[in-house]
Amino acid sequence: MLKLLGASLIILAGTLCGMQLGGYLAHRPLQIRQLRTGLTLLETEIVYGSRSLSEALASISRRVGGEAARLFSQAAELLATEQEWSASECWHCAVHRIWPGTALKEPEKDVMLQLGFILGQSDREDQRKHIRLALANLEHEEACARDSQQRYEKMCRSLGVLSGVLLVILLY
Repeated sequence: MLKLLGASLIILAGTLCGMQLGGYLAHRPLQIRQLRTGLTLLETEIVYGSRSLSEALASISRRVGGEAARLFSQAAELLATEQEWSASECWHCAVHRIWPGTALKEPEKDVMLQLGFILGQSDREDQRKHIRLALANLEHEEACARDSQQRYEKMCRSLGVLSGVLLVILLY
């Protein structure tokens, strides 16, 4: 009876590991889409809005969901509290703080960091061009993420279960 319980726990652990890895692959395209939505809203705020950048970022964080909301909220908070920091420094700090808790990878981080260099430092039209460039890059990364998800999500989940079963077979 104890062996059966141990075997069940091992299979369950393998299954949960596979599900978690598969979930990571499923969350990445969703989080990229949320970033794209936030950047589209930021473009609208910069070009047509008359609010300060911190107010615009705070507004965007309330309208966008998930990890993107945390990024915009953190950047808005830093802009409001750190008076001696530039918008670029606040954006970079927010990206570095939020990124470890996301399913996003380095290419998306690089796009967001490059965008941070121009935030609040050039005219509206130049910022709009850079936001559009970031949107195009994120669109490409989202397509790659969706492709990876389709290829590997089911495989990761299956391998989790199968690795648990293999471990049980090897141990007993």
